[in-house]
Amino acid sequence: MIVSSRRLLLSVVSMTFLVIAAPSLLSQSPAQISLTLPDAPVPQVSTEVADAATGYSSSILDQAQTSQTQTTPTTQPASPGQTDAPQKPMTDEEKKRASEEELQRELHQRMGVVVPNFNAVLDGNSLPLTKGQKMRASFRSAVDPYQFGLALFSSAIGQAENSHSSYDAIPGTNPVQYVERGYQQGWGAYGKRFGAAFTDQFDGTILGNGVFPALLHQDARYFRMGTGPIKKRFLYAVGTTVRCKGDNGKWQPNVSNLLGNMAAGGISNLYYPAADRGFGLTIEQGLLVTAEGTFGALLIEFYPDVMKRFHKKTLPVDTQTQTATP
Repeated sequence: MIVSSRRLLLSVVSMTFLVIAAPSLLSQSPAQISLTLPDAPVPQVSTEVADAATGYSSSILDQAQTSQTQTTPTTQPASPGQTDAPQKPMTDEEKKRASEEELQRELHQRMGVVVPNFNAVLDGNSLPLTKGQKMRASFRSAVDPYQFGLALFSSAIGQAENSHSSYDAIPGTNPVQYVERGYQQGWGAYGKRFGAAFTDQFDGTILGNGVFPALLHQDARYFRMGTGPIKKRFLYAVGTTVRCKGDNGKWQPNVSNLLGNMAAGGISNLYYPAADRGFGLTIEQGLLVTAEGTFGALLIEFYPDVMKRFHKKTLPVDTQTQTATP
């Protein structure tokens, strides 16, 4: 039996989490966990500002420039006896407008110009999204052209491995004859594999990033840490599979992600071949989507570091010297 690449990915990521991340998180006290998974990742403008070389696009540069402009003092310092006037709290309308502006910036974030990075907060600061914003963001992610390309690619792998195909023996035949079941081969079979792969992705994104976060008041976005020891950042990224921020800004169990992935796995019973349907398919597809989400979190966390290191190595020596010179 050929082990598919999707199941291999599921096994690798799931085992990584179970063997390394989960025991580390569960064995720590609440105080230690708060150190491992900070409540508010510190904004890391220097590591996340987009440039043409890294291909990691975001709005951090604009935010940094705006922040510098706003924080630059325009009046004389107050005397010791004076106090700064308290800032006026934002109204609900102002919060909605600010979160919409942030969402629009996030919907233009990509890695390597191609891979969407819509579900990430790169500067550590963001207002909670409304229910409607969560649904729009999840739908935009689900129908991005990259998702179609990914489904085409994974379907080609499934076609090469003849996944979701079986041969059942016909009783009473001698020699034994078999009847083909499942997808098998051909363009029609490839179309079925593509439809199933894309529907898996679509359901997981809509349910895990839109429907359940809206119902449970959770934030499905990934808040990038950006700096610190690699082990700490690795545990943080993997831990977001089971831990997320609520709309109240506090960390809580990531019920939306787990429910969304399992629900998507259950829906897959409607369109996969009859021989593969059942509880096993639900669990397998749910864990697969969870593993893919874990891999995505690691990619968001470490991709900028990899690209910066790669870019530094490819720069000419004189350019590196000029860059290093203060």
